[in-house]
Amino acid sequence: MEKGIDLLKQGRRFLTEQGLTNARAEAEIFLSHILNCPRIELYLDNPAVEEKKSRDYWSLLIERSRGLPLQYLIGSTEFMGLKFKAAPGVFIPRPETEILVETALTQLAVTDYRSVNILDIGTGCGNIAVSLAKELKKAHIFACDISDSALQLAKENFSFNKVDICLVKSDLFAAFRKLNYFSLIVSNPPYINARVIPRLCRELHFEPRRAIDGGRDGLFYYRRIISEAPDYLRDKGMLVLEIGDNQADSVKEILAQSGKFALVKAVRDYNDVQRVIVAQKQTIK
Repeated sequence: MEKGIDLLKQGRRFLTEQGLTNARAEAEIFLSHILNCPRIELYLDNPAVEEKKSRDYWSLLIERSRGLPLQYLIGSTEFMGLKFKAAPGVFIPRPETEILVETALTQLAVTDYRSVNILDIGTGCGNIAVSLAKELKKAHIFACDISDSALQLAKENFSFNKVDICLVKSDLFAAFRKLNYFSLIVSNPPYINARVIPRLCRELHFEPRRAIDGGRDGLFYYRRIISEAPDYLRDKGMLVLEIGDNQADSVKEILAQSGKFALVKAVRDYNDVQRVIVAQKQTIK
């Protein structure tokens, strides 16, 4: 049997040689996953690793070297301090989407949560809806997606995180009635320009294209959501959208052209990029 620290050194060296930039952390994550122990214990205890577990560890390293995302390999990810199941066929949450959740919570800070109805469009694994539900105990939260794989994983994550969310299969708003029912609509839609997808990092090619492809200019879903959302939002209801790099001006223009929304603010991420757009439905007189 090999010692844990020796395996970590070998794993880090292998991933570094394969061009992984975060080789040390990933080697630790894989071994702690195989041994079902915290990463710190790998160094404190330097455990002996059985031959089968060593083989399993190397299998993960090899799959990772092929570009398969770490989250798919270990079957989970973290978002807003919560754990979520991850699986191939469903988009993996990104850290910057936490800004979307934080912004939505800020907009609702002075609201009576008992009367708040929220819709998460394109819920994926359910990370946005779950994070909101954990903070807004009395809100009524709906989540929708068109992907059966996403819906199944979201259902598992709702149960795993012990939240009560209404999950609906829908192409954007198609399954909902035009009742001006929601106080807040939130979405992280596909927003990558279809023409650049072939040039993206190899990890992204393992994720479902439908979850990232925003059409020929990356704005297809913003046009649809902004056009359709007023029929489902209450007067003065809020629309909170994550956007891609350099898309802020374009999305603002789509909002202005709709004539139904007033821009509230654009929120920047930690790299000083405008990442979230907040708009309010205007009362039509």
